[in-house]
Amino acid sequence: MTTAAEPDDLAESARSRRRLAPDERREQLLVAAERLFARRPYAEVSTTEIAREAGVARGLLNHYFGDKRALYLEVVRRASLLPEFGEVPLAIGEMTERVDVAVRWFLGLITPERASYLTVRAAEGVGEDGDVLAILDEASDLAAGRVLEMVGGDPADPAARAVVRAYGELARGAVREWTRGALTREQAHLLLREALLTIVREVLPGL
Repeated sequence: MTTAAEPDDLAESARSRRRLAPDERREQLLVAAERLFARRPYAEVSTTEIAREAGVARGLLNHYFGDKRALYLEVVRRASLLPEFGEVPLAIGEMTERVDVAVRWFLGLITPERASYLTVRAAEGVGEDGDVLAILDEASDLAAGRVLEMVGGDPADPAARAVVRAYGELARGAVREWTRGALTREQAHLLLREALLTIVREVLPGL
């Protein structure tokens, strides 16, 4: 004999359905994969472990992403700050203030997981992975355009974009040293702010 569900049971069931909505299930898998891939190489992380970390059935990984590699590439894309580079503060105030805002915005996007992928070019085997490099190159070029917009530069100038992409290599190095503890966040901010100010004031006008 069955009995009617109590109000509290119905409320809990409704909450569970909301937690397991398709977009939230997908997000659970991405967050779990970010944590695991940040700690260990790709080959050492299994789909079973990712699903267990996310608290979902393993079949959902294939349902939402197809396979582990597709999930990994999505993690790299997110961790490389795509699509957050599209959300840029307005460029206002004096140049020093603009540059300071740009650096603060960039460092504010960094999490430990993202730090691992911002410095992923130095990781073992990445140089041979064309898909990963394509994602990182896309992120680097998009970031260069956004930074130029923030400091009043010309995003359509190929040389200016190349200079700021090169600055991005310094930014990755600063993130690496910050996450290792060799630099504080404030020191990383100072390094990146002063380097970008020099580029804006002395390098870009001479191109």
